[in-house]
Parts: sequence; C-alpha cells; structure tokens
Amino acid sequence: MPWLSLAILFPIVCSLGIFFLPDGNKVVRWYSLGVTLITFLITVVAYVTGYDPSISGLQMSERIPWIPSLGLTWAVGVDGLSMPLILLTSFITSLAALAAWPLTFKPKLFFFLLLLMDGGQIMVFAAQDLILFFLSWELELVPVYLMIAIYGGKKRQYAATKFILYTAGSSLFILLAGLAMGFYGGGTPNFEYSYLAEQGFPKNFQLWCYAAFLISFGVKLPIVPLHTWLPDAHGEATAPVHMLLAGILLKMGGYALLRFNCQLLPEAHSVFAPLLIVLGVVNIIYAALTSFAQRNLKRKIAYSSISHMGFVLIGIGTYSALGTSGAMLQMISHGLIGASLFFLVGATYDRTHTLQLNEMGGVGKSMKVMFALWVACSMASLALPGMSGFISELMVFAGFVTDATYTISFRIIICLLSAIGIILTPIYLLSMLREIFFGKENKELIDHANLVDAEPREVYIVSALLVPIIAIGLFPKIMIDSYKSSVEALVDRDKSALVVYSNKVYAPPTI
Repeated sequence: MPWLSLAILFPIVCSLGIFFLPDGNKVVRWYSLGVTLITFLITVVAYVTGYDPSISGLQMSERIPWIPSLGLTWAVGVDGLSMPLILLTSFITSLAALAAWPLTFKPKLFFFLLLLMDGGQIMVFAAQDLILFFLSWELELVPVYLMIAIYGGKKRQYAATKFILYTAGSSLFILLAGLAMGFYGGGTPNFEYSYLAEQGFPKNFQLWCYAAFLISFGVKLPIVPLHTWLPDAHGEATAPVHMLLAGILLKMGGYALLRFNCQLLPEAHSVFAPLLIVLGVVNIIYAALTSFAQRNLKRKIAYSSISHMGFVLIGIGTYSALGTSGAMLQMISHGLIGASLFFLVGATYDRTHTLQLNEMGGVGKSMKVMFALWVACSMASLALPGMSGFISELMVFAGFVTDATYTISFRIIICLLSAIGIILTPIYLLSMLREIFFGKENKELIDHANLVDAEPREVYIVSALLVPIIAIGLFPKIMIDSYKSSVEALVDRDKSALVVYSNKVYAPPTI
C-alpha cells in the first residue's frame, strides 16, 4: 500500500471537494475535520505497519518517473528524520481544524487552504527528490500567506507580505543550490537524495551550497537575524494558523538542515558546525531577552519559540548522537508546546479582545480552567522536569558538553551563555502568567469582555497536546527510539567527513 502518497494526496484531493459542499459552516467543519483525522490515521497506520525504527536507511520508498529527461521523479520515503515529523504534522493539523471551529468568515476557503497545507507539509518531510522537496516547500507558502492576509488582524497585509517576501525570496537559494547539485558533473540530471549523497562534491562546491541552504532554512527555522517575519506573522494570525506556524513550519527548517546540510554536505558541515552553535546561542539569549521585554502576548510567545529553536541549532552543530537526538526531540517537543501555547493565546484573546499585558489582570478568578491550562503549558515551555522540553534540552546540553570535537573552553562558554536563556525563560513566562491571571481586575476589561471559562472543545485540544508532552517527558524512549538509528547513522557520516576534512587541512606538506 502506497501509504505516503496516500497521506500526501488524500487531503489535497479532498480540499477540492470543499467547494462542492452545500453552504453552511457545519458541513464544511465536519468534512475538514474528518479529512484531517483520516490523514492522521493513515500516517499512524503507515508508522505501525510499514516503518521499522531499527533501520537507519530509507523505508516505504515509492518511486515513479515524472519527467525522466529532466531527472524529475516522484520519489517519497521515510526514515527516522522524517517519520516522527510526519506524525506531528498530521496530528497538529487535525487539532488546528478543530481549533478553527468558531470560524464564520469564508469557511470554505479557509478549510480548503488548511487541507492543501496538510498534504504539502507531509510532502516536505516525505520527499526524496530535491525538486519535489522544493515544489512542496513552495506549495505550503501560499496557504499560509492567504490565511494571514485574509483572516489575520489589523496589520495582516503587512505581516503576510513580509512573510512571503522572506520565505519565498529565500527559497530561491534552495532552487539554485539544488539545480547546481543535480546538474553537477554533466549528463542527465538527478535530484534524488540517495544519488546526491554519494556524489562526493568538492569542498568549495559544498561550502557554497551549504551557505545557500543555511540562508533558506535559517529563515524558516528561524535564525537571528533572519527571524523578523515570525513575530509579525504570529502577531496577526488566528489561533489555528498559530498552531501550524509554531507546530510545523518552524520544524521544516530544522529538518531541512539535518537532511541537506548535514546529510548531503558533510564536509561543509564540518566547517559550518561551530557557526551553527554560535547562532544557536544568539537565538537563545537574544530571543529570550526580547520576549522578556514584549508587552504583546502573541509576540512574547513568538520570541519564546525563536529562543527554543536555538537548542535545535546547538544540537545540529554537535558531533554527538545524543546532541543531535536532542535536537530532533526539541523539534517534536516544541511543536506540541508551541501549538498549545498559541492556541491558548487565541482563546484568551477571544475573551479579552486585547493582547496587551498591561490591559489584563485578575482574569484567573473568572477563568479557573483556562488558568490551569495556561499554567500546565507554560511549565512545559520552561522545561519543567517531567515535560518533554526538559528531556530535549538536557540531551542537547549533555551531547554538546561530551562532544570532544570542540575545545573545553568553547564548550564552557557556550553552556554558560545558553544558561542565561534558560534562566530568563521561567522569569518571562511566570511574569506573563502573573500579569494575565493575578493581581487587581481591570474593571474596564471585566465590563466589556465575556470572560467565560474554557469550553470542552478547548480543553480537549490542549489536553490532546499535553498528553504526548507529559508522556515523552516521563518516557522519552518511546519517541527517541523512533529516530535513534537514523540519527546515529547521520552523525557517523558527519564524523567521517570531519576526519577526512581535518586530514586535508592538517596534512603535512610533501617534500
């Protein structure tokens, strides 16, 4: 059974059927929720029946020649780097469909874009052909742009335009580097990952391609200073779009760095790896300090996401299976945590009609269940022991500290600087909770807002995200084992390239 092609094409084909449905929000909502749940079920069945975590290489491979003369192939497959993220994508998208339940403005268009995005995002992780990857990477940009531009806040046009300029503009580097790699050496071009991984490109060529990919994926991750689109996009997006942005889109950047920069360009990675670690520290400290200073609730959580992505960069930059495994777990963990926090931001805004922290206060008395959900998700975000974020960040630090590739002084400095961000995180998150839920009630807010407590639908969405967060925090092995073999194979490949590169650099001159 071609499970991957089915998971990709099913939501895309079903998205077209929305326009043939009768008018009315109810039918469209149930149809879209059903499609996303079936897609999630397909990915789960694919994982259970066709995926073996002990195998490091490609599995469930599907290959159909598309345009042979140009080397274009419908090539999809999974390994440990992609399978967990496919499950994450289908899971969060189904919850985003439920989060969009109250939507009344042009529901057919919104859910059409949601389903289209579902298939496009799964294709990003499943693609085994660089051109196919690029097409799917571009495919998901259009729905996000329209979701922000049509359904966003007052400054939605500005935010959407900035998003498309940053992401679409940077995508040109993917195309240029991909074409260069596929056409390298002459003859019929070939863009499949398995072929490119065996080419042994010259070091200088790898460096140029690596830099191009780093810019493109650095925008999506995002990496400071390529991050400025994210707070603006989050500042104007609605709750379901928040969930997709934080839960899935940022992970595309981290996945692509592992897939292309580490796996396909290992010698160049040996040069850029220290830079990734430095950029990761910059992300952690800068975004944490900026988040601390924000008075807008959406922008505060957005900068918190940027800070957490810094740990992904540090993990990718290590030559330790433990550190890289921590980066993978951080992507999965933050996908769940980020989606939960941004959903709560949207739910809180629906009641208070404000995002300014200084206009809130004391709403915990009226919304006790909402307060409890906020506390639980905030504890997960600040990496409380027993939550998934604690395990992932601990693995990244342990992997980096024990990585003998770097000098002791470099490891100490990086750890001390990163600790600043870790200390700031509980400060700004707990102060945020205090400003929203504690203190004196804002009488003007109370008089003009309907501060009803969390609805069953909202409790279900957050609970569905908290269950895997806590499960992974208590039993991380259940997730780590799903990608352990692939990560170890990737790190071994990078270590081998590092040895080769070091021998080239430090080889004694011949006499």
